[in-house]
Amino acid sequence: MPLKIGTSAPDFALKTKTATGLEEVKLSNNFGKNNTVLLFFPLAFTGVCTAEMCDVSNGIAAYEGLNATVYGISVDSPFAQEAWAQKEKITVKLLSDLNKSVTKAYDVVFPNLAGVGDTSARAAVVIDKKGMVAYAEQTPTPKDLPNFEAVKATLAKLK
Repeated sequence: MPLKIGTSAPDFALKTKTATGLEEVKLSNNFGKNNTVLLFFPLAFTGVCTAEMCDVSNGIAAYEGLNATVYGISVDSPFAQEAWAQKEKITVKLLSDLNKSVTKAYDVVFPNLAGVGDTSARAAVVIDKKGMVAYAEQTPTPKDLPNFEAVKATLAKLK
């Protein structure tokens, strides 16, 4: 189960791959500036994850209009994430949680997915500008998508 609404969001620093190399993204850098949406997903190069990140990428302007930064987080390496993003034209910034520390801190571990090992569950977390959890959802199965309308409604209230 993901973190409870009203609790402090655990800070983190994760790597993303950019054209110039690896870059560290720290959650608390958003505090005081904008809201944050964390979209945990199991694995790059899989059907539901690709559909989710492509849909969010295509609608990223709606999140920006709600003063939100969106990050996709998985246990894939930043190099695999970059190859996937390039192949599928994903523009959401993807963060690598290779050691699963953030997945564990947000309590969204999916144990032994398809027999290959622990991954992130599919989950959505909205964090307000003060660093507090405003919305948290873990889907019943990795094939189910988060309630993006509820995510946007939460952001609209925080704006």
